[in-house]
Amino acid sequence: MTRQLLADLDWRGSIAQTTDRSELEKFLESGKESVYLGIDPTAPSIHLGNLVAIVVLRRFQLAGHKPIALVGGATGLVGDPSGRNSERTLNEESVVANWVDRIRGQLEGLLDFTGKNAATMANNLDWTAPVSALTFLRDIGKHFSVNQMLAKESVSARLEAGGISYTEFSYQVLQAFDFLELNRRNNCGLQIGGSDQWGNIVAGVDLIRRVTGKSAHALTMPVMTKADGEKFGKTASGAIWLDPKMTTPYAFFQFFLNSDDRDVEKLLKAFSFKGREELETLFESLKSNPGAREAHRELAREVTTLVHGEKECEKAENAATAFFGQSEIRDLDLATLESAIKELPKTEIVNSASLPTWVDLITATGVIESKSAARRIIKEGGAYLNNMKIASEDFAPSVEDLLHGRYLLLRKGKRELAAVILK
Repeated sequence: MTRQLLADLDWRGSIAQTTDRSELEKFLESGKESVYLGIDPTAPSIHLGNLVAIVVLRRFQLAGHKPIALVGGATGLVGDPSGRNSERTLNEESVVANWVDRIRGQLEGLLDFTGKNAATMANNLDWTAPVSALTFLRDIGKHFSVNQMLAKESVSARLEAGGISYTEFSYQVLQAFDFLELNRRNNCGLQIGGSDQWGNIVAGVDLIRRVTGKSAHALTMPVMTKADGEKFGKTASGAIWLDPKMTTPYAFFQFFLNSDDRDVEKLLKAFSFKGREELETLFESLKSNPGAREAHRELAREVTTLVHGEKECEKAENAATAFFGQSEIRDLDLATLESAIKELPKTEIVNSASLPTWVDLITATGVIESKSAARRIIKEGGAYLNNMKIASEDFAPSVEDLLHGRYLLLRKGKRELAAVILK
């Protein structure tokens, strides 16, 4: 089972680095071992970059191992220097505590906390807060070589960029302490994380060896990027969050549905729990009939269902088909319509008795830069109101066109959408 799991992770492109592979296999084959992933509360929600690692943790659980989801109430107060050219802003303790609670709630929906290999939730504030500075320096700090700490990529990059505070420099010591404590408390022998965490993770492996004499292991995943080189999970408007109030299920679904064709195979391998044979059928459809976008839809459905549940995924897909003319837009319930419209460029009107023309409305949303360009779109047959093609430059919607008495959906061509809201 373990060899199959690691081979599957290899095939999915989900392994960047490991400590000794043969020893890791022996460790995992010895029983239902504990595996931990740490997430720092640097925002009120998990984002898609975090989800890459959480899915790998879930794969370990499905293979029979016991996952530990650590939310860093202590390390979140300090800040990880990885990948940054400047110091993080330190948040208030009450803010970090609130974020810890919110992220723990999200993790509860992504892992199974019941059964023989039930997941465990942990907060490193529980064991870090009671330890005095002197005790920490004497018992933990003495095991760290400053020369080795300076050689860590995240630290050396910051030193080259202008310097690093002692607070962030000490982050790797705190993370290593977490691994040691989980090894003591939960017999945890494997930490997983993004490849940018490699230095911090192996610091924990080394600390466990020095303090207890036992072996521990590390496995990292590549930091995922899109075909255009942009970091995965980021858009022009910011990160894609798992909190539905920060990124609606519709926007979440659309992010995956609109993935670059070059990224779909990689994303399906990373996020899908389908078997290899089923995925390869989807990959073939992507090559033989890319216009059908079957692989894109399966990707969007599976990840949205994982994060938001089947009902929210169904609503998001219904909105997507209705917005692009593949089903009746008036059939959308108000909550689904409003959720989807949140993500669109929009303008407001205050008087329903005399609505502006389509040209005026689409220009006001910013989707088209000028009225002359909007008129040209109408002449070319690419102008739509609630999926109805607009033929006249003078066309103005009526109050009967308002969806749920308040909304209008404008479309330019096949894909560019905007909304009008009656204030």
